[in-house]
Amino acid sequence: MPGEVTVAEILRHQAGSRAGHPLLVCDRDRIGYAEADRRSAELARGLIALGAGKGTHVGLLYPNGTEFVVGMLAAARIGAVVIPISTFVTARELREQLVDSDTQILLSAASFRSHDYVQRLSEVLAETDFESRLFCPAAPQLRYVTITHEPVYRRADAIAPELLRAMEDDVAGCDPVAIVYTSGSTAAPKGVLHTHAALIEHQRNLNEIRGLAAEDRLFCNSPFFWIGGFAFALLATLVAGSTLVCSNATDPAATLDLLEAEKPTITNGFAAGVAQLAGHPSFAGRDLSSMRRGNLYPIMAAEARPADPELRHNMLGMTEAGSVLLIDGDESDQPEARRGSFGRPAPGFQTMTVDGELCIRGPHVMQRYYKRSREECFDADGWFHTGDLVRVDSDGFVYFTGRSGAMIKSAGANVSPPEVERAIARATGGMVAYAIGIPDSRRGQLVVAVVAVPDGAVFDEAALRERLKGELSAYKIPSRIIAVRSAEIPLRSSGKVDTQRLRKLFDA
Repeated sequence: MPGEVTVAEILRHQAGSRAGHPLLVCDRDRIGYAEADRRSAELARGLIALGAGKGTHVGLLYPNGTEFVVGMLAAARIGAVVIPISTFVTARELREQLVDSDTQILLSAASFRSHDYVQRLSEVLAETDFESRLFCPAAPQLRYVTITHEPVYRRADAIAPELLRAMEDDVAGCDPVAIVYTSGSTAAPKGVLHTHAALIEHQRNLNEIRGLAAEDRLFCNSPFFWIGGFAFALLATLVAGSTLVCSNATDPAATLDLLEAEKPTITNGFAAGVAQLAGHPSFAGRDLSSMRRGNLYPIMAAEARPADPELRHNMLGMTEAGSVLLIDGDESDQPEARRGSFGRPAPGFQTMTVDGELCIRGPHVMQRYYKRSREECFDADGWFHTGDLVRVDSDGFVYFTGRSGAMIKSAGANVSPPEVERAIARATGGMVAYAIGIPDSRRGQLVVAVVAVPDGAVFDEAALRERLKGELSAYKIPSRIIAVRSAEIPLRSSGKVDTQRLRKLFDA
């Protein structure tokens, strides 16, 4: 499919050649290629009836599953721009993203696990009736909110299939397909703008490197609202014509049942996210022999698990790079000298280092951050400065050494310390806090915080944690909080806070 560089083109091809083949299996929720084509076409016609078309910003607030897949395909095939929204989102975060992204139509689940999105939307919009057209100062561009797809499907009959096809044919590879949000070093919302061709061609290259083919079944534990799930899992599966297996089950036994039944052949995602599967009492008796490739080592076939994961190439991905940037197809143990390697740059990327910082450019790098000029995002020569500190050996293999800023990376998610600190200040009535990351064998880093308590003030950690649930997504809430008197905060001779000494507070 070298000439097919839009989502609609890829979908039509796969629906024709892989009609009954499963595209997605998510617990008991599943959909094949032909059904995904049919349902997304119907939903797309409903979106057109709402006034959507090329350039319309369509938000998706769904967990992994067929509703996200169908919503993404429907929006992308008419040239609308997909805005994935985190299922962890608080009411405050939801309002900020709706405003920053200029979302015009929001397709949302009613709830997921403990998250009530109807309630959160009601807080944001001061509305409870989402069936009518919206004009709300809190989200001035938002016109429609639908809870599940059904209200949109009901409008589809008003639009002829010929109009849908004409709109699909008007979409080009250079048109935007998604704005995927990542945390910023200043906690300002940063929406990363990618085009159809950039993401699709990048996934083609990555599929070739990792050997993802039509006969494969990929198990991935990355959420679709982050770039790893959106591109390296969902789009990559669509491009390959393979099957994506995922799970929303909270019971590890249910996920293990799914893996035994569906027999994935390749795994990708965050190893920390499958630790509870490997620790389940039934794990030893499970037949997981089908999973022989990928990086979720704790649950892969015993003979495919490395004795020392540090001697296997890791991967480095980022939203701005359209998913994985550093990778290597060699899944065998490497020599000791290559311990900790993250592979080499994927095809289509130029790289250089400036004072140890990795800089990238090329056709698969983001267009820009939404609402920011290219001059704000790239230097004069077109390089994007990633903030990742690396070293490169004589063979071109890259080794991650840290971040140039204070960004905390926990289980693949970026957490901005200033955002956590401001949330703690709001929740405590103004207490100063310092959010930092400390090493963790499972998650890479843990988010922790030190709160400076003024003399005479009372600190209630339980109350703080309860208030933070309304301010921050769950993965941003510090796993440990230490309260010290303001005078005991360690300072450097310059008067700045000594973060190294703060980290030592968590050694015990």
